[in-house]
Amino acid sequence: MLFCESVSKAFGGREILRDVSFVVSEGERVGLVGPNGAGKSTILRLIAGLETPDTGRAGYRGGDLGYLRQEAGLDDDNTLLQELWRAFPEAAAIERELARVAAAIEAGEGDLDALVDEQARLFEQFDALDGYRIEARIGRVLDGLGFEPADWQKRCGEFSGGWQMRIALAKVLVRRPENVLLDEPTNHLDARARDWLADELKEWDAAILVVTHDGEFLDRFATRILDLRDRTIESYTGNYTAFQKQKAARLQALDQAAARQEREIARQERFIERFRAKATKAAQVQSREKQLARIERIERPKKEAEVHFEIAAHGRTERDVLVFKHVSHAYGDHIVLVDVNLHIERGQKVALVGPNGGGKSTLLKIAAGLIRPTEGVVEWAERARFGYYDQHQDEALDMGRTVLEEVRSVAPHEPEVRLRTVLGQFLFKGDDVFKPIAVLSGGERSRVALAKFLLQPTNVLLLDEPTNHLDRTTRRKLLEALQAYDGTILCASHDPGIVEGVATHVYEVKDLGVRELLHLRKG
Repeated sequence: MLFCESVSKAFGGREILRDVSFVVSEGERVGLVGPNGAGKSTILRLIAGLETPDTGRAGYRGGDLGYLRQEAGLDDDNTLLQELWRAFPEAAAIERELARVAAAIEAGEGDLDALVDEQARLFEQFDALDGYRIEARIGRVLDGLGFEPADWQKRCGEFSGGWQMRIALAKVLVRRPENVLLDEPTNHLDARARDWLADELKEWDAAILVVTHDGEFLDRFATRILDLRDRTIESYTGNYTAFQKQKAARLQALDQAAARQEREIARQERFIERFRAKATKAAQVQSREKQLARIERIERPKKEAEVHFEIAAHGRTERDVLVFKHVSHAYGDHIVLVDVNLHIERGQKVALVGPNGGGKSTLLKIAAGLIRPTEGVVEWAERARFGYYDQHQDEALDMGRTVLEEVRSVAPHEPEVRLRTVLGQFLFKGDDVFKPIAVLSGGERSRVALAKFLLQPTNVLLLDEPTNHLDRTTRRKLLEALQAYDGTILCASHDPGIVEGVATHVYEVKDLGVRELLHLRKG
């Protein structure tokens, strides 16, 4: 069971949660939704015991907790298989003891009878922990998440960021704990792995709480939705589609009730104003004034704050914007790209698709000059001015800076009023601009990165999974801005909104190469 009981929490004087209460019972699969920065990840940290509420209680009961955070937290030197075995510390410890005893028996060291008895006892303990089936469980989960058998002996540090997050997810799934917290589990999953995960979660009897903006994913497995807005939570039964219908009906009913109350209050106020000076009506006037004072006013539903921005291209490039010539790249012995040739022209909006780890991010980093290719050359148009957006915000942003300092880093000569105006378009208002990057949610960091784009004079955008971590409203605004952008775009993304709604050309990055899948329309 997962729970929050009358929880309130503030950071730096800013109240995030107020008197939040809910329970996720065994067998419930609950989605936690809400705008970026509302406090969804904070709730997960409170339940996991990584944060302490200012008031109230939060936690879990009735078994172990599995918690997927937005950071992978892996040991880069471990192989994939070794890292998955870390999810079973007791069984792994017994395996090490069995290896030690077996070596002692083989070497003829110590009391042989005692060693045989100890070995039998360890075998019994290992069997009680279902140790003989652990590797089969690991294999089933890794296959479901898209890993190949050859990946098992690769070191975690050799995997891309997206695959590292899959490893972290696999560590939760193989344990099958009684309580589960998942923070944005689908951000780095392709459609096949996302569908597999939904089916996997449906089979559990655990208490499961998932933070995600992926409504289609929630439709596949959720039994209830918790909507976090304005520091409080509303609970809705059913999946995401059912939640949307119920919420719309609730807001309509609330708006109608507020309108009826306002009409009644206005009627009473007209009576009071009309007869205030009449002595014969004095008692009635006083009675109605007291009634009005006691009325608990119904607040009309507030329109959710939305980001407002456009991305403008600054200047016109030559026709040939970006050319890859016979580009190959390897990380040590791990070959990622071989003999890639790619020609991008002015106005084209190119989507890179393909499996995680296939080389999409590497291509973008080579284009941005962050990585020098092992072989080949990259040629940019003379008048090209690119901006680069990294999917891993912890790598792209300086955690020691404030929001204002971070955007100033790309526009040092812009007046502060201009910087704060742009940040206001991304919902950082007032003292929010002085918050450290380190305390922001993943979605808020994404908004900071997008704000930096507005302040950079670009005519080419290099985007790596730009819609990851964004709430649905901000994602929609970004898609609209990319559709309207009159420059050139090279974007790695699994998001169908980009692939189908923005891209003019789609290339698949797979099996060490790049091939054109679709030429959708003229750029």
